[in-house]
Amino acid sequence: MILLFPSDVLRPARVDDHFAAEAAAARAAGIEVSYVDHDAMTRPGGAEQAVRRVSGSGDALYRGWMVGSARYAEFDAALRRRGVTLRTGEAHYRRAHELPGWYEALAAVTPLSVWTTEHDRAAFDRACAELGAGPAVVRDHTKSMKHHWDEAMFIPDVADRDGAWAVARRFRELRGDDLQGGFVLRRFERFVSAEVRTWWVDGVCRLTGPHPDALDGKCAAEVDLTAVEPLVAGLRLPFVTVDLALRDDGAWRVVELGDGQVSDRPRSLGAETFVGALI
Repeated sequence: MILLFPSDVLRPARVDDHFAAEAAAARAAGIEVSYVDHDAMTRPGGAEQAVRRVSGSGDALYRGWMVGSARYAEFDAALRRRGVTLRTGEAHYRRAHELPGWYEALAAVTPLSVWTTEHDRAAFDRACAELGAGPAVVRDHTKSMKHHWDEAMFIPDVADRDGAWAVARRFRELRGDDLQGGFVLRRFERFVSAEVRTWWVDGVCRLTGPHPDALDGKCAAEVDLTAVEPLVAGLRLPFVTVDLALRDDGAWRVVELGDGQVSDRPRSLGAETFVGALI
């Protein structure tokens, strides 16, 4: 197994500081480590340059910054040409990384959602009509702007089409060229706990901990995975994270599913424990 990490921008022979602890833990466990150029990964046609420092061959796991599905597919192909096979192939990455890929399988345990493939007002209005009146949150296929909750995420009532579009338009402006897919509208649900991040390898939950945004670095509650576990296992994805929160009626709900390779590790979860659970 090879663990691939992004290199430091100014010192490409060294790992990006954000992933230094994980790289050190991997080496201590006897795992081969190689570096990739994240900036090159994000450029169309840049995958060959991105992997030029990768040595060795065999199975690999990427731990790095988020990239779009198209760029990841190029990354996957470039590595295969060097004899390196990512544990998460491009099809699995897209299914985990984009909400339309996993929503149907988890519909029973996540807020009602509809989406578009366009970014214009007409497509957004159709999505509003499909979701129906009431509060909602807007995002794209891969990411929200939760740190801009009032101006670019929360919609008090999608029946107010102009008010809803003002929020969606602001979201589109803030995402800019990083906007992935189209709009996603999710029915707003009231949560009474902080989010919990769970880490899954081949459908089995290996770690449970706080979300990286948790200010105190602690889990707010002990999560009940009874309803979620068989659904995540049914996705047959090699490495994912599932973020959950407790709804005001006592049900644990999936807020987000993401590819584990590009999901941030909270600092309170030790790198040695983390790497040991994944390999």
